[in-house]
Amino acid sequence: MSSGKAPDVRGVGSTTRRTVYSICGMCVARCPIEVTVDGGRVTWLRGNPNDKGIGESMCARGAAGIPFEYDDERPQTPLIRTGARGAGGWRRVSWDEALDHIADRLRETGDEFGMRSIALSDRGGPFTDLTRAFVQALGSPNYFNHDASCAINAHNAARSLYGIGRGGFAPDIKHARHIVLYGRNLAESIKVEEVKEFMGALGRGMRCTYIDPRVSTTACKATRYWQVRPNSDYALNLAIIHEVLKQEIYDKEFVARFVSGMGALREAVRDTTPEWQEPHTGIAADEIRAFVKEIAADAPQVIFHPGWMVSRHKQSFYVSRTALILNALMGSIEVEGGIVIAKTPEDIGRKGLKKLTERTPEVTEPRADGAGAAHPQWDAAAGMAHRIYAAMETGAPYPVRAYFAYRHDPLTGMPDPPALQKALDKLKLLVAIDVNWSETAWFADVILPEATYLERANIFAQNNGAQPGFGMRDQALAPRYDSRPAWWIFREILRRLGKGEALDFETIEELWDYQLEGTGVTVAQMRETGIVSLADKPVLFPRDRLKFKTPSGKIEIDSETLKKASLPSLATYQPHDAPGGDRFHLLFGHSPVMSGGQSLNNPVLGDLASPNPLWINDVRAKALGIEDGDEVLVGGESYSAYMTARVTPLIHPDAVFMLHGYGRTVPLQTRACGLGVADQRLQHGKLYEFDPAGGGNTMTEAIVRVQRHRGAGK
Repeated sequence: MSSGKAPDVRGVGSTTRRTVYSICGMCVARCPIEVTVDGGRVTWLRGNPNDKGIGESMCARGAAGIPFEYDDERPQTPLIRTGARGAGGWRRVSWDEALDHIADRLRETGDEFGMRSIALSDRGGPFTDLTRAFVQALGSPNYFNHDASCAINAHNAARSLYGIGRGGFAPDIKHARHIVLYGRNLAESIKVEEVKEFMGALGRGMRCTYIDPRVSTTACKATRYWQVRPNSDYALNLAIIHEVLKQEIYDKEFVARFVSGMGALREAVRDTTPEWQEPHTGIAADEIRAFVKEIAADAPQVIFHPGWMVSRHKQSFYVSRTALILNALMGSIEVEGGIVIAKTPEDIGRKGLKKLTERTPEVTEPRADGAGAAHPQWDAAAGMAHRIYAAMETGAPYPVRAYFAYRHDPLTGMPDPPALQKALDKLKLLVAIDVNWSETAWFADVILPEATYLERANIFAQNNGAQPGFGMRDQALAPRYDSRPAWWIFREILRRLGKGEALDFETIEELWDYQLEGTGVTVAQMRETGIVSLADKPVLFPRDRLKFKTPSGKIEIDSETLKKASLPSLATYQPHDAPGGDRFHLLFGHSPVMSGGQSLNNPVLGDLASPNPLWINDVRAKALGIEDGDEVLVGGESYSAYMTARVTPLIHPDAVFMLHGYGRTVPLQTRACGLGVADQRLQHGKLYEFDPAGGGNTMTEAIVRVQRHRGAGK
């Protein structure tokens, strides 16, 4: 079968100066951008000025898109592994040979184990209709995103309370009077529109309470900073709710009309006084009372943010859930300056994008991770990554034997890579589709090079929010190497398997026309501005028509979904023993100029990076004989590495902190390989430890030992 060349989007071959509207691909925020192409080269990137929230702004990571595009250190042609997994033996092949090889292995796997034994993971986000359609067309239920190691606890907490997931809410930071952030480090883990709104609101007098064991840049911008003990934030929220109810400063009218389960809430917080939480969190009781008075004065323009990366500890789900309960108590749901329900086009009388998943029958096979069935509180649409890896290793509830890692690098993003490699080694086929040399790609059987975000067009994105609309990533350049867009790759695999109807389009424009059918929006309109809003201004539902997608139609504090899972709606707080001596909780995070494992090898961003240091509290460091700049040995249960100590009072005594994305091992990433230490390698045993309610991994429960290197010293 001849696959031929990838279809070329109109105008890409032109050498005249052109403006192309696209979506940045340098991190998961996916901001809308404007691309200037001159003489067949990208000469300038900026935020899409047609988007009022972004304007022309762009972060450092986005600005590094041009050096990324013209860097040669990325997969350039399809590769098939020779030799052992991870040994670095590869054979360059044509697209026909690579795709035929994949199709043959998928047939063999399906014949032996059934098509349900195939799984795919991606980064989630606005383009998942494509990957979901691909997996569904194969006949497997096992699509999942990366959120088990990120935001799944907040997502499932929102579903248990409001009946809609994390993406169903849009915090109106621009008009808020007070925002409460639980480690949501807006000023460093940058989403451009969000951080612009945050800084603008602070300038207009908004208060910010920031809660984190480490003083981040966001903490420095906040009006109140609480340095809580690691993994104690659930106790903090229980005490806040206790005080809100005791002082009766909640929105009684809103609660009476839209909230059920207040009796259960009162019982759960009956004894969680500000004094009770003090030894758990380290926050003074009087500070809790002062804070509650502030939010009462600022309500309903108060936002308790449920979190972003909340795969932290075994009660992270309840941290997010109680934060969302506090929004309901403040009456800040569906008000300006509060938590706004994200509108779909249908909510405002328009038609949304036509789904690719509608082109093939739904799969009725049970999921291997139990999401939505054995675990009814877990969203089956997102899945639970670590349970898929468990199915690979154990064969229960059935074997998973073929796996596509699409723009997802679980060996960097998930804890305990050796344990994950053990699971991946059970596969008959591991395919990595990526624009980078990822750790997972290096361990794969086949690498398929996706065209970069500037070299490809994607399916249209539907952006639900206060002003729903559509966004586009258009192709700006012809691919520099033998790479292809994902829609073409998935189409060609399906065609070889006789399942091509799901993606049977010859060009991306043909696919776009299908998506836009009935919407009243054209491809030409999308190309003109890159975004099309379906509402002239933000839309708020009338309060008298609010109805939530829960079994009762109300905000369910006493959740029917959690009852089905035999889980408490508000669990009893489980305290953590404070580690002593040379033992610490390991915390990790991002730099504002780095995007996890994606940025370290960038020719520009990599120049800004040095080996990641280890933040350690000054009092604890002194007791261990460690001085600032000393070399220290950091050890988990099965892995140790040397790092440079950054001794500071700006981190809680029970914790140490390091930047994520370091410790790369792929030798073809010459700038990144061997630089710094990988935090996930220190999270021994955490791949299969998870929050039982939300499902997220318990990454910050990892304990490490820190010792001064004997050769250190001045």
